[in-house]
Amino acid sequence: MRVAVGSENPVKRAATERAVGDRAVAIDAVAVDSGVPDQPWGDEQTVQGARTRAERAVSVGGADRGVGIEGGVARVPGASGLFLVMWAAVTDGDAVGLGAGPRLELPDRIADRVEDGEELGPVMDDVLDTTGVAQREGAAGVLTDGIVTREDALYQAVAAAFARFLSDQYE
Repeated sequence: MRVAVGSENPVKRAATERAVGDRAVAIDAVAVDSGVPDQPWGDEQTVQGARTRAERAVSVGGADRGVGIEGGVARVPGASGLFLVMWAAVTDGDAVGLGAGPRLELPDRIADRVEDGEELGPVMDDVLDTTGVAQREGAAGVLTDGIVTREDALYQAVAAAFARFLSDQYE
């Protein structure tokens, strides 16, 4: 099986490699537009970004499966604060499987800046006085002190999105 990941971010590719294991013959990273803002808000926009990436990846990557991964922020009913959310989509060009990663509450000082219009990745870089957090441990890794890295969180989302193609329970 050939898999195309709709992003050139190395963390998203690594998460996909972990999720598919030896089921894939090749995994290619292809640059595609998510069709949503750089900072998706809410589950709906974040799911749409993942789905669009997967659909575009399978069509331009010439693969058997396209994988789209999107991180966003959302308010969660019944909880206060702003949360980091992660969604993945997998498609064969017809069916689409969806899966989500963990939700992590953002510290108020970070959430306030995101709510004021900044993107989470650059805010994390600024707060940590570094660059490229999103290509490494991600906000998830920073907020959990490395217990759950961005790759770990995205791996869970991608594995869950592949369920539709791995289990006969969806037939």
